[in-house]
Amino acid sequence: MTMKALTANRLDDGEAVFWMGGRWVDRFAEAQLWGDQDPDADAAEAHAKSELTQVVDAYLIDVIESEGGYAPLSYRERVRAMGPTNKLEHGKQAEGGASIEALVHAHGAARSTGRVNLIKRK
Repeated sequence: MTMKALTANRLDDGEAVFWMGGRWVDRFAEAQLWGDQDPDADAAEAHAKSELTQVVDAYLIDVIESEGGYAPLSYRERVRAMGPTNKLEHGKQAEGGASIEALVHAHGAARSTGRVNLIKRK
């Protein structure tokens, strides 16, 4: 079953952040997940887009089960969730753990539908 998570980039440092119960968190593992057709996901996305002083480009991403956890479906979103790919000791991936393993071992599409829709709107 495909799930959704809400992501954006924090304005003050450009960090990829994820929505959890009314606030932005740094770790994908802490992100709130919604069912594919859950109207609360759309409401959260609409609210996030009004937070122009906190984040930019908020959009829903597709999430799948992976290695006993969840991970973004698209490779791009997995990279954003882990940190840069140039060195493994940089970014969130350096922390390791089960949530990072789920991101590393996930496979999926080239793009999330939320990102495609964001691109089409611009």
